[in-house]
Amino acid sequence: MSNPTAHLTVSLLQTATRWHDAAGNRRLFDELLQRVPEATQLVVLPEMFSTGFTMDSAAVAEDMQGDTLAWLAERARQYNKTLCGSMVIKAQGHYFNRFVSVDADGVLNHYDKRHRFRMAGEHQHYSAGGEKLVFEVAGWRVCPLICYDLRFPVWFRNREEYDLLLCVANWPAARQQAWNTLLRARAIENQVYAAGVNIVGVDGNGVEYRGGSALYAPDGAVLAEEYDDAKIITHRLDWATLCEMREHFPVWQDADEFELR
Repeated sequence: MSNPTAHLTVSLLQTATRWHDAAGNRRLFDELLQRVPEATQLVVLPEMFSTGFTMDSAAVAEDMQGDTLAWLAERARQYNKTLCGSMVIKAQGHYFNRFVSVDADGVLNHYDKRHRFRMAGEHQHYSAGGEKLVFEVAGWRVCPLICYDLRFPVWFRNREEYDLLLCVANWPAARQQAWNTLLRARAIENQVYAAGVNIVGVDGNGVEYRGGSALYAPDGAVLAEEYDDAKIITHRLDWATLCEMREHFPVWQDADEFELR
């Protein structure tokens, strides 16, 4: 692991997205990126930020050489930041709800959503991922997950692997309490910072979203929670606070051993 910086500044882009309009969403996020603080190192866009949470995967999918990923890489270089979010990607004949991150040097990482939201039929339109991802930003180890993954904590249980849990989502207002409760619980049980970005407004399926994008400290303290409005939520995470929590309250030493099958 690289030596982590003393602080990691994260910006969450909470907004309504445009339904099945990748070019329009790129313009939307271009406007938001111009307002992200210069000190930000990691910028987080929502789940399926270029299309909305759609089951019409064949109609909207791009490949890894597509316009949206090229745009993300160009903006990472332009602003000298790591940018991330999830997209509909077609690869090897399959469709994935794929989290992608790109840094200023063009280093690309990706994670395919493991748990597909069957109540919307996601399991019928997208293939499941099979591997976790941990990538670095300024020496901080980041573990991404996508929306419904948040309900399955065994999949991303921390075994001293990561420092920031990062969730991108389209989580409906009907289950708002579950979103913020689960995200906060994941911070506490894994002794990590947890950050989650959700959308606002009403999508092309008529589903309502309230945001609730948030950052939580390793002890569950609320660092930021924002509801209902489009906002850029920025917070500086402190490495010393994380280390002190792990050292003086070492829950991780009593964790159960298990294997995923």
